[in-house]
Amino acid sequence: METDIPAIEGEIERILPRVRDARRYLHAHPELSLREHETARFVRSNLASPNIGLLPPFLETDVVALISGRQPGRNVTLRADMDALPMREETELPHCSLRDNVMHACGHDGHTAMLMGAALVLERLRNLFSGSVRCVFQPGEEIVAAGRDLVAAGVLDDPKPDAVLALHAWPGHPTGVIGSRPGVMMAAADIFSITIRGRGGHGSRPERTIDPILVATRVIHSLYAIPSRRIGALEPVVISVCSMHGGSNANVIPDQVVLQGTARYLSPEGGALLPELFEQVLKAECDYAGASYHLEYQRPYIPTQNAARVVDTCREVVLSGLGRSWWKDIPAPSMGAEDFCWYLERCEGAMFFIGMGEECPQLHSNRFDFNDGALRNGIMFLVLSALKLLRR
Repeated sequence: METDIPAIEGEIERILPRVRDARRYLHAHPELSLREHETARFVRSNLASPNIGLLPPFLETDVVALISGRQPGRNVTLRADMDALPMREETELPHCSLRDNVMHACGHDGHTAMLMGAALVLERLRNLFSGSVRCVFQPGEEIVAAGRDLVAAGVLDDPKPDAVLALHAWPGHPTGVIGSRPGVMMAAADIFSITIRGRGGHGSRPERTIDPILVATRVIHSLYAIPSRRIGALEPVVISVCSMHGGSNANVIPDQVVLQGTARYLSPEGGALLPELFEQVLKAECDYAGASYHLEYQRPYIPTQNAARVVDTCREVVLSGLGRSWWKDIPAPSMGAEDFCWYLERCEGAMFFIGMGEECPQLHSNRFDFNDGALRNGIMFLVLSALKLLRR
């Protein structure tokens, strides 16, 4: 049966005000990774229907909804992340965060709202398709990569998906434009924490101390030289120290400094040597200064690898269902990372970007707000792609 696009458009227009209000409510009530209790309750209450099967949580704050069609068949799984970031919002919007130092700076409020909208539309269309659509509202995408735990807990096991899709807000692209690419879409991200221990003392007598701040600056400089001097020029690697904590007073040299950050790369080969190179840098700089160190190095995100067949199918969906101007071929991978990579390791699928506008503040900016003008196209994309992939 051919997809009835006018009927889908009508359903989306009917629920769009509700979805917009839900998005703004979620933005005003953000919750950090693995603490999304109120968010999960809100999603469950909005999807409460005899025709939507709400599964018990696989972790604690996930929501998984199953929408079954008129008869058994394939399964398509759609995923959205729900967690916010530990940041102070500075937008002054009417729906700005009501929680100190917590905000939706990465668009997860919009991802959740779009998937809620898609679930409500697919529920109304359940007699028009065979198979099932699983909607996964996932906690803990930021830093903790709970997608890996959710997949390990069996969220994709029954039924096993024939395709998995995710849609991510993307500043810099025109509002509502959908884009993707086959192959590597996003980078792997390793998370590191380095504790450098020296010997503190008075700021007037640095010669009697082992200054961990000075050692930390040398460590940072040497780490930043790794991509250009220790990794091949054709292997993209980005190392960023994003947090540095040490000291409590203007005239006291502290005993220790803690550095935290990420190392990102596109291929396993590009990242294979990084833990060893970190150890080499730390040993050399700390031995020279007489300091000691402790390195914690974790690998929670692998590269996000898109299946070409899924990207091609969804490109056709956008071209035919939304129009040619609403598709963008992404020319190169992003060095950002996503724990949707663990879904794609298990099943064929793809990550897609949806434009937030050319002038939109960047992701993880304290002035970012999901552009509600993209909600309609996002819901349309998820619904049309699910129906197309169910028939493939």
